[in-house]
Amino acid sequence: MNDPSILGPGAVDPLIALRPWEAPEVTSWGRLPMNAVDRRSGAPPLDGDWRFQLLLAPDAPVGGAWSSARVPGVWTMQDTDDLPQYLNIRMPFAEFPPGSPAANPTGVYEREVDVPAEWAGRRIVLQVGAAESVLLVHVDGRPVGISKDSHLAAEFDLSDVVRPGERATVRLTVVKWSDASHIEDQDQWWHGGITRSVLLYAGHPLHLADVTVRAPYSGELRVDCRVRDAGGALPEGWYLTGEVDGRPLTQDTELDRANVEDERVSDFLGEARLLTTVPEVRTWNAETPELYDLTVRLHRADGTVADTSRHRIGFRDVEIVGRDLLVNGERVFIRGVNRHDFHPLTGRTVSYDDMRADLVVLKRFGFNAIRTAHYPNDPALYDLADELGFYVVDEADIESHDHAHEIADDPRYLNAFVDRVSRMVLRDKNHPSVIIWSLGNESDYGANHDAAAGWVRRHDPTRPIQYEGAAKLDWAATDDASDIACPMYAPLEDCVAHARSGEQTRPLIQCEYSHAMGNSNGTLADHWAAIEATPGLQGGFIWEFWDHGILQRVSNGRPVGRGGAGLYDNGVTAPGYRWAYGGDFGEPEHDGAFIADGVVFPDRTPKPAMYEHRELAAPVRIECYKHEGIVLGNHQHFRGLNWLAGVWELVLADGRTFTAPAELPDLCPGETAAVPLPFEVPRDGGEVWLTLRVTTADDEAWAPRGTEVCVPQIRLRGPAVAAEVAVDGRVEVDGEGHLVHPLLTAAPALSLWRAPTDNDELGGMAPRWRDWGLDALVRKVVSVREDAGRVTVEAEYAGTIGVVRHRQVLTAVEGGVRVEEEAELPEAFHDVARVGTVFETVAGLDLLEWFGQGPWESYPDRSGGAPVGHHSLPVDELFTPYLRPQESGGRHGVRRFTLSAPDATGLMVALDEPRQVSVTRYRAEDLTAAAHHDELVPRPGCVVHIDAAHRGLGTASCGPDTFPSYRVAPGIHRWSWTLRVL
Repeated sequence: MNDPSILGPGAVDPLIALRPWEAPEVTSWGRLPMNAVDRRSGAPPLDGDWRFQLLLAPDAPVGGAWSSARVPGVWTMQDTDDLPQYLNIRMPFAEFPPGSPAANPTGVYEREVDVPAEWAGRRIVLQVGAAESVLLVHVDGRPVGISKDSHLAAEFDLSDVVRPGERATVRLTVVKWSDASHIEDQDQWWHGGITRSVLLYAGHPLHLADVTVRAPYSGELRVDCRVRDAGGALPEGWYLTGEVDGRPLTQDTELDRANVEDERVSDFLGEARLLTTVPEVRTWNAETPELYDLTVRLHRADGTVADTSRHRIGFRDVEIVGRDLLVNGERVFIRGVNRHDFHPLTGRTVSYDDMRADLVVLKRFGFNAIRTAHYPNDPALYDLADELGFYVVDEADIESHDHAHEIADDPRYLNAFVDRVSRMVLRDKNHPSVIIWSLGNESDYGANHDAAAGWVRRHDPTRPIQYEGAAKLDWAATDDASDIACPMYAPLEDCVAHARSGEQTRPLIQCEYSHAMGNSNGTLADHWAAIEATPGLQGGFIWEFWDHGILQRVSNGRPVGRGGAGLYDNGVTAPGYRWAYGGDFGEPEHDGAFIADGVVFPDRTPKPAMYEHRELAAPVRIECYKHEGIVLGNHQHFRGLNWLAGVWELVLADGRTFTAPAELPDLCPGETAAVPLPFEVPRDGGEVWLTLRVTTADDEAWAPRGTEVCVPQIRLRGPAVAAEVAVDGRVEVDGEGHLVHPLLTAAPALSLWRAPTDNDELGGMAPRWRDWGLDALVRKVVSVREDAGRVTVEAEYAGTIGVVRHRQVLTAVEGGVRVEEEAELPEAFHDVARVGTVFETVAGLDLLEWFGQGPWESYPDRSGGAPVGHHSLPVDELFTPYLRPQESGGRHGVRRFTLSAPDATGLMVALDEPRQVSVTRYRAEDLTAAAHHDELVPRPGCVVHIDAAHRGLGTASCGPDTFPSYRVAPGIHRWSWTLRVL
């Protein structure tokens, strides 16, 4: 499609005549081939404010007053009437592929560019980093080219269009909807605009057209170079040289000239190969990402340099042997996350600093892999992944979710599939971080995928390919377009059964396996226990990194704009702002809070689930306690423990804590060693826990010295059993049998309901609980009996299909009252949210101190990242502000807690055994009724839940529910607790 003559006679503007937004066979016109030569360094960006008009259709005439728009930036996040829209699967318009709507927002960007006079005789190129979804380029009114693919750069040769020393007018027309939109139907906000930088650069007409690096971990470097001349036949005598880390690729550095294929270029398209072997090579992997600086130069016949290409390369191998994915010969666990290019103020436009901050957070929480869901990310991300150490699954910009079956075999989309996959490979092939190519996401499986896979396998045999749509048909197949079985949200028992079946033929690495929507990521520890214990399972990618909340200004509960100030550092917005999700921009068709499904909040604050992942990925672990010693293990693949430092911490239930420096043993990956117990354990003090607080010993690229890496823990002694002794005294109750207490504003009552999590709602549990009436149980007192200072209250709590019998025995003990409870759930209530007690306190008790798991939120099936200890937090900091209000802020395994005022008065609660406890300012009904946090009004006192049993979180919003062992069964539940006044 590079010849405008195809348009026929009389075509005034090839770009409009083609109507490319309607033609799937038109992937480009006038666009230069993709390559791996990085032109970003030193090229002057054309970023900033451009003249801008938003038209209602792509062929509408430009006219009227110009406004301005930031480039890069989406117009949907700027001051336009075209607002963001979130849909997960459904297309935002009714037309079937390849159709697009007539009402088609189209942005026209325009600015003047001064072309330097010294560029005379040079090749002048315009690079548009990314545009959604069709880009049409004009310069001085002349058509230059077309490009599709919203997430890869497009380059256009302007040498014959602009005049050096003069000013040119560049117009970029971006059409929002097109045939291409049907294969960019990804789970994210729909935007429109120019999302990455626009560059203008110049070079010699004879230039490096591509550089392909092969750098296996043997150190035998091969660099294949392609040279093109934009002006005609190549002159005689030109040649290539290269160097690695300053050492020339010549005979002095063991350049094997006998194997160099035609170093001197003599054709229109020239190819040359440079070879060398790097002695004592430092290999690249995600733990020790060793990089080398490679420079390739194209020389004129007189030796002067005409073009240069610089790369940071890593020596590493990737291969599949049997059912194992190997990096440098080692089977590695893939501890991954899916990542979109996202920012709460700018939408799809992300700065270098933002991307670095993303990867630093992931690195600090134990992630070692990224899937670029569902398109190639900004080029800078791959540079950072190379530097900081991440394995990358590079995914093509293909998802046809709403019309997947029709498009997979549609020959009209064949060129688009191959074009998008091949351009991704050509751009990113020299990054050591990229270990797997992905053909896209959720697009069924058809001939178009096979064609793209065939191109990749021919061009780059050094990396495997994955595609969930192919592999899901048969995990054990060997003849499809995926080298890896990469299912989505497969039940863990199915994965384990497959690995043990004897039929497994390839690695099983889930491309999505734990959905982080709201209060979620339950059973993560169970997954990793099975993965690490089962050969053939190698990990997976959590969905996803971000909550895609957009910062929205509100007034009187109504949205009044996008963006602005108001970001806090803890996931909470300032007054007058909120995190917007689907539907908050007035769009009639949307998928609500399903966009808020990340392990970090929109301001990059880690959610509590991140701490769970950090411990599951811990590089050093306490294996066991035996023979008065501790066995430590190195759970890395390539690195020793010398980069880590540690401190031992001994915690006693009575409040005493001891610390001592830890000398970590010199362990190779996979090794274990016993070390002496660093303390003499006191004979008294009750329960005892030993914690190893592990930090970085020196500065790392992703963390300064002293950054906490993990906190493995082991219990050395169980709790002592202490019986409460009744004393003479009277427990006061009212006529309904409610405990009367000076520090309580609502007496202890039975609770079976929690504010539904996103998993509860979308997984179907919350609708069932409502049908059962668990959110509005009706209490009926059966009897109240008092005997020698003990009060026994029998009550029934009626739902719509069953009655819960509840007994509460109140006994006076020294300094307070002991509460013994029993609840009998009928078989009809076969899976409830919780069984426990709820009460409310007077105002002023603003500090919670507890002995149990913490300091962050934890739940029965997500508690491995919260070590047992003595913790303290203000009540207002206990709550986790998930974008849609829901159950949050719970602490698992609590043995006792106090709620106190600044003068140290308050109450203390001791529990019969470790229980799930939450203390917030909100009742469950407050959270259930609110769609956003700006709608919540904190209560002056505390709402306290003590649960005998609390249902796990699971990931049922998109994936498996929690396991049966974490569900609350019918039958008899017993628990007790003691309330005292401080």
